[in-house]
Amino acid sequence: MAAKKSFVVWHKEPELLGPAKPTPQEIKELSDIDDQKGLRFHFCMIMFYRANPLMKAKDPVKAIRDALAEALVWYYPLAGRLIHGPRDKLMVDCCAQGISFIEADCNFSLEDLGDAIKPPCLYSKEFLYEVPGSYEILGCPLMVVQVTRLICGGFVVAIHVNHVLADGLGLSQFVKAVGELAQGASSPSTKPVWKRELLTAKHLPLQKTYDHTEYGIVGHNSTIDPHNLVSRSFFFGPKEMKAMRQKLPPQTKPTSKFDMITACIWICRTRALEFDGDETVGVICAINVRDKGPPELRDGYYGNAVVFPAAVVKAGRLLCLFGSPLEYAVELIEKAKSRVSEEYVRSKVNFMDSKGRPPLLRSRSSIIVTDLSRIGFDEMDFGWGKPVYGGTMDGSASATAITHARYRNSDGEDAVVVPVFLPAAAMKKFEEEMKKFTALEPCEVIEIPSKSFLKPAL
Repeated sequence: MAAKKSFVVWHKEPELLGPAKPTPQEIKELSDIDDQKGLRFHFCMIMFYRANPLMKAKDPVKAIRDALAEALVWYYPLAGRLIHGPRDKLMVDCCAQGISFIEADCNFSLEDLGDAIKPPCLYSKEFLYEVPGSYEILGCPLMVVQVTRLICGGFVVAIHVNHVLADGLGLSQFVKAVGELAQGASSPSTKPVWKRELLTAKHLPLQKTYDHTEYGIVGHNSTIDPHNLVSRSFFFGPKEMKAMRQKLPPQTKPTSKFDMITACIWICRTRALEFDGDETVGVICAINVRDKGPPELRDGYYGNAVVFPAAVVKAGRLLCLFGSPLEYAVELIEKAKSRVSEEYVRSKVNFMDSKGRPPLLRSRSSIIVTDLSRIGFDEMDFGWGKPVYGGTMDGSASATAITHARYRNSDGEDAVVVPVFLPAAAMKKFEEEMKKFTALEPCEVIEIPSKSFLKPAL
C-alpha cells in the first residue's frame, strides 16, 4: 500500500503590493459603525478553483496580483494604514503602503483536498500564511491575500481583511472588482463609495431611541475556553430543511432558511451547554442595512453597514416542552430582525457615539450569527470560472459566533454548511440534539391494489 503523502505548502516571502497608479494621499474618517470596538479584528474568506484548460498559458498568481494592484487604485484606502484619531476613533491614513501578498505552491490537488475545503478549512494556516504582525490593528497592512497553486492546475485564493474597513458584502464587492479587472475590464462594474460620514451621529441625528440589548445581555457571562474546543460542520441540505419544517406546526407561516437554521442551532446549543432555566440566553443576528440608511449606501458602499438586533429569553422558556420550541425560537428571531428600520439604524449610530463604540457582549450566554451564504464568494471569477467552494474559511473559530456558508456536496446538493465550535462534552450533546431536528419523520406506506403512495404519518 502506497504511503499517504503529507500536505505541504511552499510560501514565498510576503510582498507589499501597492496601487498600480498614484492615489490620493489623505486621512479618511470611519463611520461610527466601522469604528465599534467589536469590529477591531480581521476576518477571512477563501475560494478553491479547478484547473481550466483554456487558461493553461496563464498564471493565476500573476493575473490576480496584477488585478489586485489595479483594484487598489479604486479602493485605495485598503492600501493604507489605521491610525488613532481624537476620542479613541480610528482613521485611515491613505499612504499607499500596500496590502500583503503571498505567492505559494501546494503538493495537493483539489481532489486530494476533498471535504477539507469546507469550513473550518483543515489547512487554513497553510493557505493563508500568518505574516508576523498582520493581525494587529494599527500600523499594519489592512489586507493579506495568498494565491496558492495546486498540482492539478487549480488554485486557492485566501484573504483576510481588517473588519474596520469592510464588512462581508464590502469585501465581496472588492473581490468581484479584482475578478473583473483580471479578465480585462478597464474599471469595476460597481464603483466604490466611501462616504463613511453617512453613518455617523453627526449626519444621523437621533429621532427615536431603541433598546440595544445586544450590547448588554445579562446571563451567565463566563466565557468558554477557546483552547478547549472541537469543531464540527453541520450540513443543511433539502432533506435537513424538510426535516426541520416537519417539527413546526402545520399552520406556521413560511420561514426563511437562515431563521430556521439559526433557531435550531440556538436550541441545540442551549441544551448542550446545560443552562439553568432562569439564565438569560441570546442570539444576535448580523443584519445588512444598506437599504435602511441614506440612499448612497445602496450601491457601491463597502464599509460596515450592519446592525446586530438580539433575541433574548430565559433558557427554560426557550426549551419549554409545551408547544414547539423551534417555532418559538423562530418567532423570537423574526421579531428581533423586524425591529431593524431607518430609525433603528439612527439609534444604533447614536448609541455607538454616546457609549464609546462598545463591543458586542461575547459570552457563554449568547452567540452572534452571520449569514455569508449569499454574499457572492461562490460566484467569484478571475477568468478560470466559478470556485468549487467560496466563502468563510474558519467559520469564525469561536464558540460565541456562528457563520452560515454556502456549500455544494459531492452529490451536487446546494446547501448551507455551519461550522460549530464547542467543548468536547457539549459537542457530543449538541450533535445528539441536532440529529433530532434533522431526522425525517417516518412515513406510513399505504398499499392499494395496483397503486401505492406515501402518506405522511400524523
